[in-house]
Order: sequence, then structure tokens, then C-alpha cells
Amino acid sequence: MSATLGVLLRQLQPDWSISTFERLDNVAEESSDAWNNAGTGHSALCELNYTPQQADGSVDISKAVAVNEAFQISRQFWSYLVEAGLIANPRDFITPVPHMSFVWGEANTEFLRKRYEALSAHPLFEGMEYSEDPAQMAQWMPLVMQNRTAGQKLAVTRSLNGTDVNYGALTRLLFGYLASTPASTLHTKHDVLDVTKGKDGLWHVLVQDLRLNTQRMVKARFVFIGSGGGALSLLQKSGIPESRGVGGFPVSGQFLRCKNPDIIAQHHAKVYGKASVGAPPMSVPHLDTRVINGQRALLFGPYAGFSTRFLKHGSLMDLPKSVNGGNLGAMLAVARDNWPLTKYLIQQVMQSNDERMNALREFVPDAKPEDWELVTAGQRVQIIKKDPKKGGVLQFGTEVVASQDGSIAALLGASPGASTAAPIMLTVLKKCFADKLLEWDAKLKAIVPSYGQTLANNAALSKELREKTTQALKLKD
Repeated sequence: MSATLGVLLRQLQPDWSISTFERLDNVAEESSDAWNNAGTGHSALCELNYTPQQADGSVDISKAVAVNEAFQISRQFWSYLVEAGLIANPRDFITPVPHMSFVWGEANTEFLRKRYEALSAHPLFEGMEYSEDPAQMAQWMPLVMQNRTAGQKLAVTRSLNGTDVNYGALTRLLFGYLASTPASTLHTKHDVLDVTKGKDGLWHVLVQDLRLNTQRMVKARFVFIGSGGGALSLLQKSGIPESRGVGGFPVSGQFLRCKNPDIIAQHHAKVYGKASVGAPPMSVPHLDTRVINGQRALLFGPYAGFSTRFLKHGSLMDLPKSVNGGNLGAMLAVARDNWPLTKYLIQQVMQSNDERMNALREFVPDAKPEDWELVTAGQRVQIIKKDPKKGGVLQFGTEVVASQDGSIAALLGASPGASTAAPIMLTVLKKCFADKLLEWDAKLKAIVPSYGQTLANNAALSKELREKTTQALKLKD
């Protein structure tokens, strides 16, 4: 998120100075790191949680359409960077990988069929395929179908427009460009301790150099807090009214990573299933082909866990320190109203390796423990906000919290996260630089050709830009 905003601002306003502070040794070692997330280019092609089934049996595709359009905006932004020569080779961070949804049982098959009928009629989901034929499914996902019990009711959808994205590599490419430009500095091993508004109208940012163990004050007209789970504490320290009543609930994740090259070679897709009852959206099970530093990998998960850390490299005191008089009521209300989630997390934390393998065998019937290892992914912090009726609500997704004067903004939340970095940062520009938008309009349309338009309602433009970005990003094998 921070890298995307920095690059956008550098393109729009080359004369502004931009300083970035990163607590770890290098950028992208937390949530953006390739092993800390599934790497899915979230476009709702396969993620069933974006298409809930209604009480009357119909499938609501409105969120899927919004998520897909957001990803198309990110594709346009990345294509611009490639065409402008700011990124040399798109295959360094993005690879075409089919996206599939896979279900079993009569009710789930009926749901997937209705989902397919609703989505495939929309221009953003053009080319989606559906099958209940075991022979066809065996061609699309041989590892999933190998030695599967005969007679099961199965269904799958496939889209060849899917991608795998190495967000760690992308972040490093963005910061590599940004740090090379005039009036830009990148400071690693620097911890931001406090953010306060000074009497001079500027933000006073207290920064500690962790190498030299020294502190200094940095003054800025605008501050963006894009530090993953660590954003909440800095947002609270800012003291802006918009931060009051906001809390966070951390959820950690684990994956099984395949160690057997022969098994990895048998699968080339991101296959998403349905989440367990009570599971958060980020816990939708999926068998994922990854391409990391040019090497194929295979992951299954996630298995949810719990830690009071807000960052993988954070402190066990992150959650306790985030609780205050303003958000305590909302957090207690969420704890009261979300027992299924609490029960689910307890069950996940208490899982044995045999239970994890049984979950994997629903996707890979022949899975053997010796071929897989457990790895810990990144932390995600779900947003908790006050609610006049319920007292508090737990929100899934991403949200920008900005001050009324637009001088500071923070990014909170989780999935779809990095996939929608470009449109979310356009939201930051609208919230925080409204007086500059007219001046920036032509450049924004050069960076994101659909800027100011809606792809969902424009089939011709949607197809044109999908083809354009497919070519620019080399997404055709």
C-alpha cells in the first residue's frame, strides 16, 4: 500500500519530497512477503466468499463485481509501470495461473451452478467455464481428482484470467523505483514511535534509528500509515477523532507447503473451496500454485491461529495496548456476538497434524504427511468499529481512515488487501488531496485509463483494457 501510494504521488507530483520508514531490515518482509500470503490476484474469479447465497437461493454478485473491478484498476496501474519502463519484466511479480472454485455435495453444486450463471453473464467474468464432468475436471486439476472416491457430486468453475502475484517482489520493485528518484528517501531499520500534530500545523513523527539507537523528529504536511497490523497503534497515537472507537482483532495463519517437486508439477491452478461455518473470509481453504522467484510452489490452507501480535514480527502486547476507553465497548460487543468465530479459532489452534492433513485430503486425496510441511504466514488484523445498534461490529476487508483535513490517513484491515492497492490508494488521493485532483486528472487517466469510469457498466471498455493489460503484463503463455 505504501509503495503504491509513494509511486502514484511521485508520478503526479515529482517536486514533492517523500520519506519512507520501515522497521525491518528490508521492505516487504511482513504482510507483503510472498510466504506471508496466498499471492492470489483477488478478482473474485474463484473466491466463493465474495458471492453469498441469499435466503431465496439467489447468488449476490455485487461484491464480486466490485472486487474484480478493483483488481482491473491494479492491473492498469502495473501495466502503466511496465510500459513506462519503471518495471522491466512483469513476470518478476505476476504470472498467469487459472483460478478455480471447487465444491462437493448437492447443495454446494447447486450454489456453484447459480454462481456461474450469474457471473459468466457479466463482462468482467467473460470466459468463465463450468463443469460437473469428472473427466473434464481431471484435465483441469489432475492432482485434485487423482484417486478420488467415485460417485461424489462434484462441480468446478475455471477462469484462465487468473493470476498469481508475488506482492513482496512487487513491493520491492516499487520501492526500488521510488528510492531512485530525486527527493525520495527510504529508511530501513527505523521504527516510528509516535505521530502527533504540532502547533505549526505539521505532523511531528518521532523516529528511532534501530541501528544507531538514536531518535529524531521528522515533520511532514501529510502522513500515510501503511504498516499492516501496526497501523492501528500509530493511528490511535495520532489522536484524530476518526480513530476513536476503532479496534482490531488479530488472526494469524498457517499453510501446508509441499516439499515434493513431483507433486508440485502435477498442479497448476488456484483451487478455492467453501469456508467452514464460522470461519472468517480469509480462511477459505485453497490449494494454490505459487510462483516465487521463478520457482513453482504449492500451498494449502490457511489454517487459522490466534496471537495477540498485530504483526508477525510484533509484540505480544500489541492487542492489550490497543484497547482503550474508546474501543473497549465495541470490542466486548464483538466478542459477545461472534461466538462462532471464537469457537472456530479455538478449534483451529487445537488442531493436530492429522486433522490438518485430513483437511488437505479433501483437495488432494492421496496427500502424505512426509510431502508437506507447516509454515507460518503473516498476521492479519480485522477492524472493529462502534455500532449504534450492536455496540460493535467486526469488519472484514480493507478500509482507509483519514482525518477530516486530509493530512493523515491509515490503511486498516485485510483481504483483498494488496490486490486492490491501486484503487485503495486512489481513494486516499480523493480523501487527502481533493484540491489537486483536477490538476492531476490527465495524468491519473494516463496511469489508470478507466479512472472516472465504471468498468462494470461498460463491456467494451472492460474488454479493451483487459486485453491491453494482458498484453502489457505478459499474461498469455
